Amino acid sequence: MLIRGRQIKILEGTVTVMLAASAGHPLREFELAKDATHDLTMLRRAAIERSLGNFPPPVLPPPRVEQGALFIHGGGEMPPDVVQRFIDLAGGKDAPIVVLPIAADDSLPEDISRDTRALTRAGASNVTSLRARTRSEVQSPEFAAAMNAARGVWFNGGRQWRFVDAYMGTNAEELFRDVLRRGGIIGGSSAGASIQSQYMPRGSPLGNTDMLAEGYERGLGFLPGTAVDQHFTQRRRHSDMTQLMRRYPQILGIGLDEGTAIVVRGSTAQVIGRGKVHFYDYRTGPPGGDRDYLQTEAGQKYDLTHRKLLP
Repeated sequence: MLIRGRQIKILEGTVTVMLAASAGHPLREFELAKDATHDLTMLRRAAIERSLGNFPPPVLPPPRVEQGALFIHGGGEMPPDVVQRFIDLAGGKDAPIVVLPIAADDSLPEDISRDTRALTRAGASNVTSLRARTRSEVQSPEFAAAMNAARGVWFNGGRQWRFVDAYMGTNAEELFRDVLRRGGIIGGSSAGASIQSQYMPRGSPLGNTDMLAEGYERGLGFLPGTAVDQHFTQRRRHSDMTQLMRRYPQILGIGLDEGTAIVVRGSTAQVIGRGKVHFYDYRTGPPGGDRDYLQTEAGQKYDLTHRKLLP
């Protein structure tokens, strides 16, 4: 096999990969045949996770935002009123907002991201884009200074595993939480939605079709006890969430349509935008009926802790 950077490529014969059994995980063994590729960092992270214990744990903390607010958008174009709502919650057009565009392809575009343009077109006048990806860049004084001034943080779309690689285990995690502690807001769209949940669906660097990607299952956990998926109806992802719920029924599953968001304060999620939000609760087994989820629309509110629609 040939290893270049993080990519493994099998040149001849087969290679057997083994991950040791641990709490909640049986021994995992699989073969990579000639011409197959895999991701070395993903396998290393999977091995480390197995040494740390069982994730997700059988009992999860309640989905609650103790301070500040979360803004979780399902991807696609954001309706103008949705963009405006985020700006208002951040403190208005002059509020300092930090955009994190690094979930895009490895070669970041030189111009500003689509989400940055959406914010500035809606009137946000104090937007900073932080393109730091390496540990030294993320832990730089410049990164900390921008985050310490921020009233709003926005995670762009792309692939959520890139957020994990850049930020997890660095002081950026506490800087993000500090924004919430001082009453600010953390938002994001598509990949920037999934990274906010405790369990992160579709985290595999090999593609975005696998809901359960060992090694990239932990999100940044701003919304505990949840798994957030996006582009939900548009990409027909209902059965994918069902698969995840059957594997981890303790999780609250949340599927967001494009152009749709939830604003979370405390344990209440308010739906805004033009589509639907789907809530999956498997704690007592698969729900009966034609649907295994509760479908909500703009204006409705959902109690994340008690898992019920509010009047």
